[in-house]
Amino acid sequence: MILYFECFSGISGDMSVASLLDLGADKQVLLDALDSLNIDGYKLEIDTSSKCGIFGTSFNVALADGRHPDYIGENDHYHHVSEAVDEDSSKAEEEKDTEVEETQNNKSEKHNHGHHTHRNLADITKIIDESGITENAKTIAKSIFGFIARAEAKAHNKTMNEIHFHEVGAVDSIVDVVSVAVCIDNIGISKIAASTVYEGTGFVQCAHGIMPVPVPAVVNIFQESGLNMRITETRSEMVTPTGAAVLAALVNIDELPNDFKIVKTGIGVGQKDFPNANILRTMLIEETKKKAV
Repeated sequence: MILYFECFSGISGDMSVASLLDLGADKQVLLDALDSLNIDGYKLEIDTSSKCGIFGTSFNVALADGRHPDYIGENDHYHHVSEAVDEDSSKAEEEKDTEVEETQNNKSEKHNHGHHTHRNLADITKIIDESGITENAKTIAKSIFGFIARAEAKAHNKTMNEIHFHEVGAVDSIVDVVSVAVCIDNIGISKIAASTVYEGTGFVQCAHGIMPVPVPAVVNIFQESGLNMRITETRSEMVTPTGAAVLAALVNIDELPNDFKIVKTGIGVGQKDFPNANILRTMLIEETKKKAV
């Protein structure tokens, strides 16, 4: 069996989690795993949503003060310097009224991990290692953060030890990355492939200023991993560094079998509105062999 990420509308951390949940990853296993992280300052919003008439699952991490991390001002150090939405998408999303199906309320301050805390990679690794998630999930999560850390260090001309993750290390990013790792571990598929990853164009307003799309961290992750990218005419960021790092850490198959059957499909619904359906589709596929004539 092969897990296939179909990235014709880019990829982000939250879309990855949503698609894997829709594919069949156990929601309660995920909630229990996140609870074992002993971090506070957030709640989860897991819902059913749709884009262009295609229904799937959405996954959002909302901060304790009620704001979604994508909409925090640059001085608030949201979870990644490049994961801010464009102005039109932000306004549209703020007007969207979603029903919260599953909410994980604010955690007690067990380890005082507030979302304004500046962390380095060692701090994040400690949080992951001290959690109750499986060893395999820990390995996956740390691999994803490793790609992000190397990409950010290169973008800012620093060593990995000098990078302090006031953006990447915030609660919402830890939740996204660990959630992907837990879901992958729960599904139990080791062979993973991905399509060419579609990206937009233009600029995004980030914590460090206005950056071109794809943002430097995404470019660095693609360069290191050898993932395939295609630039589209969509004037927006379609690939976030977290999404790129997920693929970089997971993909271990270059090509799909010539013939296969689709066993199961998951749809992760994104937060932005594009002319095309902003979804991330994952598939469990099984190779089929042609019968000899």
